[in-house]
Amino acid sequence: MKSAIKTIAHRIYSDYLMPSRLHHYEALLRQARRAGYRQTSVRSWLETLRQGEAGGDRPVLVHRHDIDTDLATARRMFALERKHGVRASYYFRLSTLDFELMREIERYGSEASYHYEEIATYAKRANLKAPATVRARMADIRREFEGNFHRIEQQLGSKLLTVASHGDFANRRLGMSNCELLDDPALRRRCGIAAECYDAALMDSFDLYISDRPHPQYFHPMPPQQALGRHRRICLLTHPVQWRTNWVASSGHNLRRVLEAWRW
Repeated sequence: MKSAIKTIAHRIYSDYLMPSRLHHYEALLRQARRAGYRQTSVRSWLETLRQGEAGGDRPVLVHRHDIDTDLATARRMFALERKHGVRASYYFRLSTLDFELMREIERYGSEASYHYEEIATYAKRANLKAPATVRARMADIRREFEGNFHRIEQQLGSKLLTVASHGDFANRRLGMSNCELLDDPALRRRCGIAAECYDAALMDSFDLYISDRPHPQYFHPMPPQQALGRHRRICLLTHPVQWRTNWVASSGHNLRRVLEAWRW
């Protein structure tokens, strides 16, 4: 009971009471620059790997942002990166697509792409609750992904080379990752997808993969500030919602999740 109360209290603090942590993000960008790290996008790092230049002397910090919610904070993070000459990757869900921002990100030289979740979306919509029944519909799910992917490319006006799977509560209940829909080389070829962010070859290119977490942990497995200088190839996954509260975005997201769970 105490554990449940503590969890709820932490969630309320994270969503509604936590002071902005964006000054910590800016401090991190400065620290990485002073330490000599190249701060770049997933797409740019992938190109470096393909050119066989990843063994150079300069350490690298790859910035990946998953825009689950809160476009306003995503814009602020992007502004900080422009201020300090940093490139990064931003992955947008269908519910957070902002083509004006995405084009601005691309013009600057960073990457804007797709944070896909068709397995979870399809399972909830079709009321599928067992992995076997979901996999039986995988052809339909892949067609839906392909349609969304090409529509985003067309509206953005840029080629999407990397994509990143979103993790939904439905995936956890099913025990299936959205990545499973890309276990199809032909689909990847048709879409021209060079890499999924969780591909083993890409993940294995990093010495350390760090993800931000809600209060009070903030990072796993360690803060990036401690990793700089100790690890030479770091990928840092961040979510805007972990850096600044947004009452409207958080409330809308929480309400949608409750309604989806109730309907499913």
